Amino acid sequence: MTDLTLESASRLVSARELFGIDSSLRVPVFTKSDQQVPEIDPAYRFNPEVTLAILAGFTRNRRVLLQGLHGTGKSTHIEQVAARLNWPCVRVNLDGHIGRLDLIGKDGIILRDGKQVTEFQEGILPWALRRPMALIFDEYDAGRPDVMFVIQRILEQGGQLNLLEQNQLIHPHPYFRLFATANTVGLGNLNGLYHGTQVLNQAQLDRWNIVASLNYLPLAEEVAIVAGRVPQLTARYGEALLESMVAVATLTRQGFACGDLSTLMSPRCVIAWAENTEIFADPALAFRLSFLNKCDEAERPLVAEYYQRCFDQELAESALPRLALA
Repeated sequence: MTDLTLESASRLVSARELFGIDSSLRVPVFTKSDQQVPEIDPAYRFNPEVTLAILAGFTRNRRVLLQGLHGTGKSTHIEQVAARLNWPCVRVNLDGHIGRLDLIGKDGIILRDGKQVTEFQEGILPWALRRPMALIFDEYDAGRPDVMFVIQRILEQGGQLNLLEQNQLIHPHPYFRLFATANTVGLGNLNGLYHGTQVLNQAQLDRWNIVASLNYLPLAEEVAIVAGRVPQLTARYGEALLESMVAVATLTRQGFACGDLSTLMSPRCVIAWAENTEIFADPALAFRLSFLNKCDEAERPLVAEYYQRCFDQELAESALPRLALA
């Protein structure tokens, strides 16, 4: 890994210049690159409020928790901010297989000079704390209790990690940053969408300095995102097709909010639908394969009605004649 020193991050750049948001905040940008820096997605669209929250995390070393429904681009939002700051970034999914030893480290057997010796191997936290690194905990509300209590100590400002196994006290690097994403805000699986999520300890939740919410974008902005992801489809059929697709997704979200549906279309699902439409040249078939088959059978007639409203066409009918391949 490149040795990113304090001097290499001394260049301050206006947030307005980098992200086009109305703010006088000046953010540090590393002048040296690193293999852990995410790639820039030029088509990514930033939410101004969430971007400011994330920038506060990078600039002022605030602990930022980003909450929102699935597919809104929470982790990607943090990564794309990091990409433009040239800031190394690592994501860790707190699934049920991540345990305390994965975070802290454990003794392992290695070969040295042809002999097997026991040596302590650092876990994720000591490795990240020693570096100028943005560490993102994905699915934060799905973490096991023993894992969450390990994280709690480093949530405090300037939080240090005491490695009892090695009798070491690790001071975080001045440019270490901590972020997390969650589908819930620590209340557990209330709506039935997110099995496996836990009710978070309120003492730990209180240690997050900033909690931002990322919701689904307005129709025009979501259409622009899908158009940027699948430019070939837009070039061939225009944005009218994408507007109808996003309109269907919006109706599913409204239906979910009213309790009529038990699932909804995320922007990620809309992008998959657009990509599949490009493959099959048939939005109806692509819709069935991308979303409808995921729905409860009792709810499929309502979803088909949403499709009919937006496309003025029964879902059972093929769209191949209208979208014939060139």
